[in-house]
Amino acid sequence: MSNELAAKDCVPCRGGVPPLKGEEVQNLLTQLGNAWTVIDDHHLHKDYRFKDFVDALAFTNRIGGIAEEQSHHPDIYLAWGKVGVTIWTHKIDGLTESDFVFAAKCDEAG
Repeated sequence: MSNELAAKDCVPCRGGVPPLKGEEVQNLLTQLGNAWTVIDDHHLHKDYRFKDFVDALAFTNRIGGIAEEQSHHPDIYLAWGKVGVTIWTHKIDGLTESDFVFAAKCDEAG
């Protein structure tokens, strides 16, 4: 199901809309799958594991390219063999469908 999300484009948030909560978040999380977690109905997080720093860095760069293409920028934590990705829509300080779309695109890049 996450590939259906990945096929969509992120829609820039102009503000003035409430962040997703509760059942809406859970429905999108179910579609997303792949070990993503929702923290406090506020942001998505996932840790990716790699065999070394070079692979982790390459993945980080792929995510950066997607972020620029989609105009949707996550917080990325890079360490040896690990990349942590945290996503939310800063404009509304919470989650939108685009956050789940971006997460699915990250999974495809992995």
